[in-house]
Amino acid sequence: MKKLSYLIFAVTLWGCSTIKNNNNKPEKWITLFNGKDIKDWNVKIHHHDYNVNFGNTFRVVDGIIQVRYDQYGDFNDQFGHLYYKTPFSYYHLKLKYRFVGELQKGAPSYTLRNSGLMFHSQDPKTMPKEQDWPISIEMQFLGGLSDGRPRPTGNMCSPGTDIFYKGKLYDGHCLDSKSKTYDGDQWVSAELIVLGDSLVTHVINGDTVLQYSKPQIGGEVANRYDPQIKIDGKAIQSGFIALQSEGQPVDFKDIQIMELPHHNLKKSK
Repeated sequence: MKKLSYLIFAVTLWGCSTIKNNNNKPEKWITLFNGKDIKDWNVKIHHHDYNVNFGNTFRVVDGIIQVRYDQYGDFNDQFGHLYYKTPFSYYHLKLKYRFVGELQKGAPSYTLRNSGLMFHSQDPKTMPKEQDWPISIEMQFLGGLSDGRPRPTGNMCSPGTDIFYKGKLYDGHCLDSKSKTYDGDQWVSAELIVLGDSLVTHVINGDTVLQYSKPQIGGEVANRYDPQIKIDGKAIQSGFIALQSEGQPVDFKDIQIMELPHHNLKKSK
């Protein structure tokens, strides 16, 4: 697939759009994970209070964020998310992930070799103890099952949200990308390019695999949320980024972000 920059993505969406950086400064990558600890990150796990890292689910070993369940017993729908402390709006995010080990006992079958990156998420502080999924958009990561069947990664899922795909409101919960299937425990490179409440682009191993637009609050799947937070139809211009735990052991590393100059994005008539 054709490899494109986020500048071309913006032009694709906005027609005769222009992006201009008046400061003429090179954009800088910022490291979100320091390779030592998760002090800049916050935890919310279903059935537990904010910032209770139940069972040491999220841990750092050898410069990697590991998601593990060895202290759980039955999984008991304890879906979890590790949130970076700062929300973002216009940005280019990149990381690497790999699936390891076996699905935790009691985890839903659909979570086999399944994880993801949540973005444009509500503040985890606003989530009740029994809310299962954050109102957010998910860049879903799936691993191949080594059965010869295609299983794309870099898909879109929408707990408590909606998106537009090919100019129309998408009525499904998940939307498959056009990525290859990645079997085994190999590291996979994922990139996410978000332009506020306009265009979103998913990139896997350097290939553009999915594009959609107009993320907004709506839809279902998220449960037991504060109704004051879920305002259906409201455009999502920014939000928190989170790594997922939903029963499958997974590793994350090399997490970096580049904020993009959205205040100078202008549309020509």
